[in-house]
Amino acid sequence: MILCCGEALIDMIETDGAFRPYAGGAVFNTAVSLGRLERDVGFLSGLSTDMFGTLLRDTLQASAVDTSTVILSGQPTTLAFVQLKDGHATYTFYDENTAGRSLNATALPVIPADVSTLYFGGISLIGMPAADFYAALALQEARDRVIVIDPNIRPLFIVDEESYRARLTQMIAVCDILKVSDDDLHWITPGDAPIEEKARALMALGPKLLVLTKGSAGATAYLANGETVDAASRRVDVVDTVGAGDTFNAGVLAKLSQMGCLTKAGIAQLSADDALAALRLGAEVASITVSRAGANPPMLSELSQGV
Repeated sequence: MILCCGEALIDMIETDGAFRPYAGGAVFNTAVSLGRLERDVGFLSGLSTDMFGTLLRDTLQASAVDTSTVILSGQPTTLAFVQLKDGHATYTFYDENTAGRSLNATALPVIPADVSTLYFGGISLIGMPAADFYAALALQEARDRVIVIDPNIRPLFIVDEESYRARLTQMIAVCDILKVSDDDLHWITPGDAPIEEKARALMALGPKLLVLTKGSAGATAYLANGETVDAASRRVDVVDTVGAGDTFNAGVLAKLSQMGCLTKAGIAQLSADDALAALRLGAEVASITVSRAGANPPMLSELSQGV
């Protein structure tokens, strides 16, 4: 099982003068996408028992995501109010003392034995105390399970940059797969060095596979054996880009899982052909998601060749 560990929230999107609730969150979107691709997937986060928390659980279960590891509490659900003006979105977050943010690193859960991979990312790696919870969980489980991280860095959310960088460096050091956008890469490793040099510097910290996404320019995989593999993005009519990176990640993980490569040894010895197949499925899943409104990842039956 792939266990997605991180934020779930409600996007309150302004439509016709009213705000309507939509289930969302980067890690949540990846879990839903994996479920729709018919991979064995679970979700670990703090969810509220309020009406919004129920909506989040129902949405996960509707996409065949196992919610048995969810940590329930009476604290409220994180809300993100989204206003669109001239095609640009502005966000107002209500996240203090919420169920998702209040997880405590001194009370780590027991991870089920059938979990082979833990996936972390998004704003859940920023807000305390939950950020320390996820970091501690990654460090605890890294010896025996594949650790995947997509930091999906949002600089405007970071209050204590020094602590965030230190925590992220710790997590990168124990991860097997690191996925970053080109913007993430330049934030983590500032300076004028070439992209490949920056990518290899990150890999030197610990990851055995680094996946770099470059928007419409496609994606590159940097392998432990020194090879690189490039995959083009798919050209589609874009409706919106909400959830594109999250569903790309799901496609990559789904293909690695289907090929039997989603193990610590499998990632360390990954071939160029297998890496390319994973990138291509990620691109296909993302292209379908951006071709329709909202973070609405495809079902397995919508893919051209399955997983």
